Amino acid sequence: MISFLMNIWDYVIVFLVILTIVVFIHELGHYLVARWCGVKVETFSIGFGPELFGWYAKSGTRWRVSALPLGGYVKMFGDADPASTPDNNREFTEAEKAVAFQHKNVWQRMAVVVAGPAANFIFGIVALAILLSVYGEPRNAPVIDQVQDGSAAAEVGLQKGDRVVEAAGQQVKTWQDLQKIIQMSVGEPIPLVITRDQQRMDLLAHPQIKEVTDLFGNVHKTPLLGILPDTAATELVRFNPATALQESVVQTWDMVTGTLKGIGQMITGQRDSSEVGGPLRIAKGAGAAAKIGLGGIAYYIILLSINLGLFNLFPVPLLDGGHLLFYVIEAVRGRPLGQKAQEYGFRLGLFLVFALMLFTTRNDLLDLRVWDFIKRVIS
Repeated sequence: MISFLMNIWDYVIVFLVILTIVVFIHELGHYLVARWCGVKVETFSIGFGPELFGWYAKSGTRWRVSALPLGGYVKMFGDADPASTPDNNREFTEAEKAVAFQHKNVWQRMAVVVAGPAANFIFGIVALAILLSVYGEPRNAPVIDQVQDGSAAAEVGLQKGDRVVEAAGQQVKTWQDLQKIIQMSVGEPIPLVITRDQQRMDLLAHPQIKEVTDLFGNVHKTPLLGILPDTAATELVRFNPATALQESVVQTWDMVTGTLKGIGQMITGQRDSSEVGGPLRIAKGAGAAAKIGLGGIAYYIILLSINLGLFNLFPVPLLDGGHLLFYVIEAVRGRPLGQKAQEYGFRLGLFLVFALMLFTTRNDLLDLRVWDFIKRVIS
């Protein structure tokens, strides 16, 4: 019974708390910039569906918590629904136009749309900078301590004590640098430059694709050399607030570019699309983060915030990036797209988002071995 309650706490309550924080930050970005631009905000909702409880602010905004806590929205005056579909079924008075989102100029609408993802990025960068300032960051020197038998490293002749100085033409300063380069290689041969007994050597390694479990319990197929670092060469790097912020920006940029490169590799078939996860895998990761402690939860919130900001910038109607695309086209043309074009765009966006939900749920069920469980029950 105690174990069951602990699992409820780790995998449900912590997940919902983490998701609520990240969604609130995103929607707060939209809300603040909308109010700054003079837009009347009708509803600020955490969750979807029927309202559980809420209250009215002096501005007239209904702040509410809804029954399905898997997202949220800000509904602005002039929108027909929370997806920001223009309300074209009524005439607005001049007073109403002054506070209606759809009657603001295109640059203001773009600012409101961008504000949500921007809030996620800003929060992630600042929070990561605080973590780096308080806890520092352990970094391993790229010195090999163990070479696994039968691994790609053993086949190419890597040995204990070798120091990797270059990989795939990129300079390697830490073990973490080497890991990033290997993981993004999708199994392609990687030229290595190592130093051994003060001598430089050029090698060509062929990483092996294997299943590994990450820090948050997710299983990935990833390229591996089969080497372990020298833990005696670990250094705790301390940061002051300025250098922490700079390092946070660099790490956030690496996360974003790494994610985009990974998506590109999935599209071209170089990387397994099963790595894409949905709510169930996020909940699983939240549970693993909870077992690590407050530091693990904080880092997971940062990762999720940055990924939510990036995801919402994809140019798919219904997402912020889709609205932004429409507004960019409007800015270039000098007039908005026709009502029919926008309607078809939203339908396409709804289809794509729904298809992505089905796909990620399938991946989540496979990752959690649900189908294997069903087969065992039936047989």
